[in-house]
Amino acid sequence: MTLEGFAVVADIGGTNARFCRINLATFELDRIQVFACADYPTLSAVMEAYRDEQDVALEHVAIAIACPVESDDVDMTNHHWRFSIRGLRKAMGLKTFIVLNDFAAAAMSLVTLEPHEMKQIGGGKAKTHGPKAVVGAGTGLGVGHLITLPDGSVMPLPGEGGHVDWAPTNEKEWAVFRFMANRFGRVSAERVLSGPGLETLYLALADYHGRNVAPITAAQIGQRALAGIDTLAVETVNQFFASLGSFAGNLALTANTTGGVYIAGGVVPKLMGLMATSNFRARFEHKGRFCKVCEAIPCFVITAEHAGLRGVGQYLKQTLAQSEQRIADND
Repeated sequence: MTLEGFAVVADIGGTNARFCRINLATFELDRIQVFACADYPTLSAVMEAYRDEQDVALEHVAIAIACPVESDDVDMTNHHWRFSIRGLRKAMGLKTFIVLNDFAAAAMSLVTLEPHEMKQIGGGKAKTHGPKAVVGAGTGLGVGHLITLPDGSVMPLPGEGGHVDWAPTNEKEWAVFRFMANRFGRVSAERVLSGPGLETLYLALADYHGRNVAPITAAQIGQRALAGIDTLAVETVNQFFASLGSFAGNLALTANTTGGVYIAGGVVPKLMGLMATSNFRARFEHKGRFCKVCEAIPCFVITAEHAGLRGVGQYLKQTLAQSEQRIADND
């Protein structure tokens, strides 16, 4: 396969499936379309819908998907789609079919970002070739890392960091922890730091205050908090950002992310109006003897549109370039 013509790339989350066409010569994206995952019984069905509605050929396809990709069998964490990579490639007659974890794609997107496509939240200057972490709250909580190799290429390191234990740090958080433990058994970071987590956090804080409230959606919590018309919603969002700061600081220490910690996902950009006044950065830096280390590491909120699609495209670009180089070396 040479770097010419077009391919189709997709970013598949637990709620939405984003597709676009990519020009293999210029790597420009067009024909972007978003589908609700719940409207389609299988991944192949939504791929066919994109093909038919956009009148594009499905020959070379690369997708990022919200679950581990460690074998031929892929089973989504927060949705019911399950498929065989080889089986789907054969069934749809694809010449190329690359499947990678969605936060491997999010990590790859970091090299495509321009300064105006991210907002820095504290810290110093990111080291260009330093390790980077990306964390994103949406339907779930995704985590990935990006390292630069000696030859200048980059390697994404996908993981399931969103499923580590959530660590309460004060009396209120212990109350939230007990509320969630009674509901779920184990309390992972994703139970707090996600859209569904925001909804449960709202109920947990109401319980902490001895209030009886009706469940509301994450979107409603965000709207009420931004408008300042619901003190419980404001407290919920502030608690979300405080816990996100602690979690992001842990990532910074784990991989010494001198290249920065990057916040992706659908939740945070919508709540940016409350992030600056929250304890996000204070909790990021509150690391005891290693406060100074975290104080130097910058955080960025990614504001670019379709960063996941760009990350898949970047991964495809690098994969194809490396493949062509191997072919040239063997000639």
